[in-house]
Amino acid sequence: MTGAASGIGRAVALLCAEHGASVALVDVNRLGGEKAVDQIKSAGGEALFVHCDATNPTAVQDMVTYTVRQYGRLDCALHNAGIAHPKDEAWDDEAFQKTFDINLLGMMRCMKAEIPEMLKTGGGTIVNTASIYGLISSGIPFLPAYTASKHAIVGLTKAVALKFARQNIRVNALCPGPTETAMTKPILDLGPEMRKNIESLIPLGRIARPEEIAEAAIWLASDKSSFVTGHALVADGGIIVQ
Repeated sequence: MTGAASGIGRAVALLCAEHGASVALVDVNRLGGEKAVDQIKSAGGEALFVHCDATNPTAVQDMVTYTVRQYGRLDCALHNAGIAHPKDEAWDDEAFQKTFDINLLGMMRCMKAEIPEMLKTGGGTIVNTASIYGLISSGIPFLPAYTASKHAIVGLTKAVALKFARQNIRVNALCPGPTETAMTKPILDLGPEMRKNIESLIPLGRIARPEEIAEAAIWLASDKSSFVTGHALVADGGIIVQ
């Protein structure tokens, strides 16, 4: 589970462990990742933390190699590492480069390292966290790099799903709407009026909890979705159906 130190990634990792999975929590945030591992272990689960920067191909390969060495195999990979760059609204070159390097290329590097391990044991499942902004455009705030990277994640997911379907590897994208995470906190901290404005855009009338998005991720990762691949599953409280 990449991006596992906080937010949706942490919630997914905790839920995976609750369902009996041995989980490798991966993040650049060592403190948050290790705290999540301690939480899993204190509840009787099996987990380890791997410090990894998804922009470093060698580190990504080492992360997968270490995980397989510890647990013996790799059945499922969930990718949640991602950023929204503070200079995104300014059409900044650095913002585009860094956003794509982490959000898209980091995910590609992970799958490139993970799929060979899954093929050794007969298949597996991959869940890539995109966003509703992988299907529609972000207007407020205007986030061109983030939106473009999330659209690219949905496209990459479909391409990889088609490539490896005959080899029993399912690949799907998860597209959450507004969720209470560290990424949305600066916006929500602007005050109750901002929260009210965001909630007014959501037909269900509220912002999602990370645990709710985690349930959708677990479904995609599990055998319960055994005939689903190349799909972008939306969990947005009804935003894009308006």
